[in-house]
Amino acid sequence: MSAANSDATRSLGRRGEATRQKFLDSVEELLDEGTYRELTVADIARRAGTSPATFYQYFSAAEDAVLALASATVAVAGPELARLIEGCDWTDIHGWDSSLEVSDAFIELWEGHRSILRLIDLATDEGDRRFRDVRTQLLGVPTNALVTVLRNRPDRTVVDPLADAGVLVSMLAHVSAHLEGLQSWGADRNELRRSMARVVYLTLTGQSPPGD
Repeated sequence: MSAANSDATRSLGRRGEATRQKFLDSVEELLDEGTYRELTVADIARRAGTSPATFYQYFSAAEDAVLALASATVAVAGPELARLIEGCDWTDIHGWDSSLEVSDAFIELWEGHRSILRLIDLATDEGDRRFRDVRTQLLGVPTNALVTVLRNRPDRTVVDPLADAGVLVSMLAHVSAHLEGLQSWGADRNELRRSMARVVYLTLTGQSPPGD
């Protein structure tokens, strides 16, 4: 987002915030229906029920609105995941329920915002530093929460909590992003979430998952 638009956002009233959010909602809807490359200001304005002139009061280009949507999504999702991780009970059998809960949270995030999260990954892989920063923020916050859990693990045998946490978050994000594809190959959805949970449980507790 440009500096001018950032300043404008801070000065928006309730009505202005509602209009801006309507544009962001429209961007997400259009991304669900088509590709980022096809997105135009006219399309966004039409979906929002307003004019391109009004759009330009909030964003400088369609790409600017996409980046704003990505940032807004991550600003909510990252802290929510972190709060869940740090608020879970990782002791004894409760750790298994917590592992399932964390796995479900990642899956629900990607299913609820699949288009924008896929775009963040695509733009990052293409070398766009802005979207790379957004993805770093999304994955970095829950990673730090996992580091906290690992450092407090009763057995104190974790050699590098950041390495373990980074691998764990990468696994959760990647499987969640490709859940549909894995299911199309014949993998059962519930078994996928349980497989994710087993890795979470083993990493965070140092114990074998229940039933293994």
